[in-house]
Amino acid sequence: MSNDLQIVSPNTKPKGRTELGDVTPHNIKQLKKLNSVVFPVSYNDKVTYYNDIVVGAVCCRIDQTEVARRLYIMTLGCLAPYRRLGIGTTMLEHVLKWCDKDGNIDNVYLHVQVSNEGAIGFYKGFGFEIIETKKQYYKHIEPADAHVLQKTLKNKKRDAC
Repeated sequence: MSNDLQIVSPNTKPKGRTELGDVTPHNIKQLKKLNSVVFPVSYNDKVTYYNDIVVGAVCCRIDQTEVARRLYIMTLGCLAPYRRLGIGTTMLEHVLKWCDKDGNIDNVYLHVQVSNEGAIGFYKGFGFEIIETKKQYYKHIEPADAHVLQKTLKNKKRDAC
């Protein structure tokens, strides 16, 4: 397989299996290409394969405050021809299962461009709610405003007290 990112025409419905995998020296170039196409940022640490082709990625971090431990989804995206195949769902479910297994995450949150109705609807389908709108959040894209979406989780360790 070449180092170039391979995609399927949007007019076809590819059939195959979706799996999550780590970033490796063998897929880092595909990951960088995917990020340049899907996001106006350039970082990630998990990739999603569809029939051994990198088609999506998710990157998260833990934010610890005095009152909460939160997981921030920095990026979660999939190449357009592979959308509506359950790939985004697989990635988000992976994140939510990781939070559940950790048991000490109070909520999951992320920023979504206010005009991205597809992403807003996707996250709302998983129980995320818009909790605020940040004006001029993005520097190099229009519209520059972003909604903050959040899903509150049951914190096993806190709830046991």
